[in-house]
Amino acid sequence: MALPAAILKSLLAALPLLSYLDAKYLLSHDLCLIRSFLTSTLEQAIYEKRDRLSPFYLIEDLALSPNAALRDRPLLIYEGTTWSYKAAHDMILRYATWLKERYAIAKGDIVALDFTNKPALIWVWYGLWAIGAKPAMINYNLSGERLVHCVRTSTARLVLVDGEVRGVLEGEEGERTRRMLETEGGERQVVVFDEATERVVETWKAVRPGDEERGGQKLPDMAMLIYTSGTTGMPKPAIISFQKLHFGAGFASRYIGLKSTDVYYTCMPLYHSSAVLLGLTNVLYARATLSLGHKFSTKTFWRDVRDSHATVIQYVGETCRYLLSAPPQPTDTQHAVRMAFGNGLRPDIWPAFKDRFNIPVIAEFYASTEGSSGSWNYQEGSFGVGAIGRSGALLHALMGRSARTVRMDASGDTPLRDPTTGFAIECPPGEAGELLWRLDPNNVKKNFQGYFGNGKATDEKILRDVFAKGDAWFRTGDLQRTSVDGLFWYFVDRIGDTYRWKSENVSTAEVAEVLGGCGEVAEANVYGVELPGHDGRAGCACVVLREGAYVGPKGAEVKEEVMRVLGQHVVKGLPRFAVPLFVRVTREMVTTGNLKHVKHDLRVQGVDPEMVEGGGDRLWWLKDGVYVRFTKKDWEGIRAGKVKL
Repeated sequence: MALPAAILKSLLAALPLLSYLDAKYLLSHDLCLIRSFLTSTLEQAIYEKRDRLSPFYLIEDLALSPNAALRDRPLLIYEGTTWSYKAAHDMILRYATWLKERYAIAKGDIVALDFTNKPALIWVWYGLWAIGAKPAMINYNLSGERLVHCVRTSTARLVLVDGEVRGVLEGEEGERTRRMLETEGGERQVVVFDEATERVVETWKAVRPGDEERGGQKLPDMAMLIYTSGTTGMPKPAIISFQKLHFGAGFASRYIGLKSTDVYYTCMPLYHSSAVLLGLTNVLYARATLSLGHKFSTKTFWRDVRDSHATVIQYVGETCRYLLSAPPQPTDTQHAVRMAFGNGLRPDIWPAFKDRFNIPVIAEFYASTEGSSGSWNYQEGSFGVGAIGRSGALLHALMGRSARTVRMDASGDTPLRDPTTGFAIECPPGEAGELLWRLDPNNVKKNFQGYFGNGKATDEKILRDVFAKGDAWFRTGDLQRTSVDGLFWYFVDRIGDTYRWKSENVSTAEVAEVLGGCGEVAEANVYGVELPGHDGRAGCACVVLREGAYVGPKGAEVKEEVMRVLGQHVVKGLPRFAVPLFVRVTREMVTTGNLKHVKHDLRVQGVDPEMVEGGGDRLWWLKDGVYVRFTKKDWEGIRAGKVKL
């Protein structure tokens, strides 16, 4: 008995040291991440060897289980209705049979899906996978040329349009869109999938397609197409390989500790990779339950969470800011949520969101639809708030330096090269630079499949001869920095969003963070605008103010006191060159369907009062440390070179 007691005593004595080392070097975090990485890598290899790469099997394995408890486990909750794994499998087979018999869809075919969030989208999507076909997920907010472009670049020969968005095919413009959809880039059928069609499909026979219809796939092969957001141009179809689908979902479910008893709520659009890979698919990996919201609304979000007894919620972009901006309710903490998982939670609201809604864990990640890697931050307490990733000593030692940041040239668009070696210059800890992810130079497509049918855009994302002759790296297009100790990663800005003013680079994300700390500001979108006769771009902040900031008929004007407080706040909190010279006050921010701010149109309109105020927005500019109204006369003064900025 003496030996175990002595061992126990030694272990107890060592606990403080072990805790210190764990906190200093993130050992337990790294072990969790490495274990998730290795397990997911092995698992996807097994799926490939067994010829079971189709995600259809993730549902079927439970649906056909001899264990009734597994068959009847809830897979989907939507607006008060629940489908078990068995019931979902049955619906998927009906949709698969309908697609085969009605439209002759077969293995390898691409079908464009223009749907809002609803069960029918999941049934048709997995029905396509059941017969070896491939879905192209279309943003249901698109219309006209952008919609036609997405369908054309997918090469789909069938387009299914949700009856809820059939308006894009109606009227004179809609008729034109339909004709273009049916003919541009080849002939294709355009079918409105309304409630009547849905009822017909549900009467189809549930016939299981043979395994050979899904077989023969390899990990790098395309599983589906998901489009980039298209905030700076036309959306591009990113190839989502079976490897990315399986590894991303399998890794995420393990890393965040998703359990079979979890109910995972998302109202993020299912046309986007966040809800596809890290929403439904990682739920299937955990054999858990998805609670699906039709779309995001501050009025229905927490109601849906409570009604479905959700334990994990998903966020993207400004979701958490909108929830935090809603008036406090007695029910704010009346839920079972143990974790919020997503990307884009801004540091200025991170602690407030956790505190108000009593969320113990924030699992923040950084990735992109077409990207080859990612970073992860499982954040509890106050340690690591605001970081998009963490990596300790063990991870650095075992995984190598697969993510590095490099300095940018004067234009801010291209990595700077050493004039002697010709190689890129790596940023030291704490300095912002473009994040690069290492690729296999002999097999780039192993981790980066690129854009479907667009070799030029694919090649532009690959940087070669970066740190050694012949190497290859993926360009994220984002500026990031590490903490001085190298343990945490922080997002700085999108390349192209950062602007240069007074010979200084200004991060729009950092300026927006400071603006968000002003009590008068509900939301801020920062960008640079060109001014006649001036080099670089001047800072402009498009802001939504909190209720009570407006006066006059229908609240058309802003209280001068509010703008005075805002001016004092930014002058105090920012370097002089980074203080926004202009403020554009709007009542509603323009965002993508995934709740990310749109800057392109704002940059184009600039600060010309005729272009800005015609839509009801109001312009202010900084004079002597105070924001005052910016008028047409002021604009003419700038154009004439009479104003010194």
